Amino acid sequence: MTADNALKIWQSRLIKHGLDEVRRLAAERPLKPRAKRFMFLRHGETEGNARRVYQPPDIPLNPTGQAQARRAAEYLREHPVERILASDMRRAWQTAQAAAEIVCAPVIPAPRLRERWFGDLVGTSSLDLDWRNEPPNGESLRDFVVRTQDGIGEALDTEASTLLVAHGGPLYVLVFSLGADLLEQHIANATPLLFEYEAHAGRWRISNIAPKHITAGYRTTAD
Repeated sequence: MTADNALKIWQSRLIKHGLDEVRRLAAERPLKPRAKRFMFLRHGETEGNARRVYQPPDIPLNPTGQAQARRAAEYLREHPVERILASDMRRAWQTAQAAAEIVCAPVIPAPRLRERWFGDLVGTSSLDLDWRNEPPNGESLRDFVVRTQDGIGEALDTEASTLLVAHGGPLYVLVFSLGADLLEQHIANATPLLFEYEAHAGRWRISNIAPKHITAGYRTTAD
């Protein structure tokens, strides 16, 4: 498969899962953080990821996810981290703790970096996830985007070297709010990402910190 074909397939998946609407809502309130360089780490794998279901807040990392978190932390060792802000959902908090042990930075709870709450859908299959749908007794997409943007804006209102640890949904909001390009390799579980603002080009660049062969087999599930 050519790179162009792979990109087209990825873009069609974004539309299929309603991420074009996430992009539209995020673009209404673009973020211009004081931080011009920071890192983001999605949590490691859980049994909910492996089973492709909407997850409760207290689901922990599974053994694979624990290993992923430790491995990601080792790659972060090469990048100075002064503070870690993490979603207080268990899977993200455990991932942040693994990073903290390696980079020796404090972990600060950031509830607004939580994954979108899917209400009555929790425990059901997420294979046909469409972010445009409003889950019964769940969080509306607009509320989720605004809440996440507020949390990210506060977290990055600093010049200190910062690591954000959260979920797939907040990663989508972050990337779209910065006007950056989201690629499939960015969203896999426990993939450490480096965000850098290129002033000369007026845009954000996202780099995978881990080698490609490490993240190639990781899951790209929703939350």
